[in-house]
Amino acid sequence: MTGTYLGMPSFPRAAEASTRDHRLRANLRRATHTIRAKRDRAVAELDDWAQLRAAGAAVKDRTLRHLDHYLLQLEESVTRAGGTVHWAADAAEANRIVTGLVLATGEREVVKVKSMATQEIGLNGALAAAGIRAYETDLAELIVQLDDDLPSHILVPAIHRNRAEIRDIFLRRMADWGLSAPEGLTDRPADLAEAARLHLREKFLRAKVAVSGANFAVAETGTLVVVESEGNGRMCLTLPETLISVVGIEKVVPTWRDLEIFLQLLPRSSTAERMNPYTSMWTGITDGDGPRAFHLVLLDNGRTDTLADGTGRQALRCIRCSACLNVCPVYERAGGHAYGSPYPGPIGAVLTPQLRGLASPLEESLPYASSLCGACFEACPVAIDIPEVLVHLRERVVEGGAVTVRGTRTVIKPAKRHATERAVMRAAGWAFDHPRVLRSGQRLLARTRGLHPRRLPGPGRAWSDTRDLPEVPPESFRDWWARTRGGPGRGGEPS
Repeated sequence: MTGTYLGMPSFPRAAEASTRDHRLRANLRRATHTIRAKRDRAVAELDDWAQLRAAGAAVKDRTLRHLDHYLLQLEESVTRAGGTVHWAADAAEANRIVTGLVLATGEREVVKVKSMATQEIGLNGALAAAGIRAYETDLAELIVQLDDDLPSHILVPAIHRNRAEIRDIFLRRMADWGLSAPEGLTDRPADLAEAARLHLREKFLRAKVAVSGANFAVAETGTLVVVESEGNGRMCLTLPETLISVVGIEKVVPTWRDLEIFLQLLPRSSTAERMNPYTSMWTGITDGDGPRAFHLVLLDNGRTDTLADGTGRQALRCIRCSACLNVCPVYERAGGHAYGSPYPGPIGAVLTPQLRGLASPLEESLPYASSLCGACFEACPVAIDIPEVLVHLRERVVEGGAVTVRGTRTVIKPAKRHATERAVMRAAGWAFDHPRVLRSGQRLLARTRGLHPRRLPGPGRAWSDTRDLPEVPPESFRDWWARTRGGPGRGGEPS
């Protein structure tokens, strides 16, 4: 996907450190519980929420089945409206396109609307390497940028910071990026917001180039849609002379009628609002109104490979609402940075390994970053069965098999670190096929239960380091049944 997060440790190693950070866990617990409760109330207001959810999933699935058709229709519509469409196969190509477009304007600064796609490709770093400074204008993204940090949540990138930490970041770093923070700044939310507003205002007024993503792109008209809560997006989309939007190819929806479904699903699932305070829509360019040049960069970067997987492709339904993060017990305790990706939480655990491929121990570990409790599936507004995809990807990690990589069908080998697991599973399968062997093993374990270690040795240590070994009962269920029900011939063995 990008080099931004390369070198991150595997999820278990990263989570081992983050779960010991008591301040981080307190920040996450307070924020996720608050957002979760508000979302539940907003969703409960709609009697037809289940039908909306099913409709959203159906529209996404239909669009993905015919994605080639709708992308070409989108290109035609955008071009007809005066925009220019660029196609980027991967992050490097997308960065080259955007950098070239900015340099062609003669500008060396851009303002940015919050965008997961540009985080995914590491655009800010690519622009910096070309001598272009990118200013994040979303409040939470601004906090992250000022602190040289990484986002840890899809909706609230600075969720791991509390108000006092944010005040200290503003006082320490705002002057390095422009207007300094006011003297005597407090940690009151209103004061922090005012400091950010003053800091960003002069950037909005002087910027000639803006970079955005899009929540949706309507194929029939070429209209792009950004929903947000602060108004910074509206400023970036209307004031600059040149607008460049980097959009994943899965963001397309066929018609305005389809868009109506998602404009009900997204705000309630993300910010727990009936509608977003700012819903900005633009179609190409209009003389005397808004940017004079519009460029749409359609990003693949692993999405076509994901689309080729019949089970994994449902992850492309994602509308980036973050509802799955807010209900996930693993995310709440480990935080977003442990996932080593712009996409943390349950959706990141299924999306990142598919977009990047199983390229390192990090990607191989992400499908295991879940308890499979299913809360994410219940919360997802487009009914992505995340547990199903997690199990599917675990099978790929352990067994290998046929996958699509950069458009070519290939066979990947099983992960080396899972050889012991495969051997244990084969042995267990053989034992279950031979009842006498299974019964003898159970009795042996019961008779030696006082000698069992609390931690497994060798490769098994990785499992027992974070789990308690189950206590072996004094007798197996079959032996208990035979003893209490009379055994074969009198009570019969359980079937």
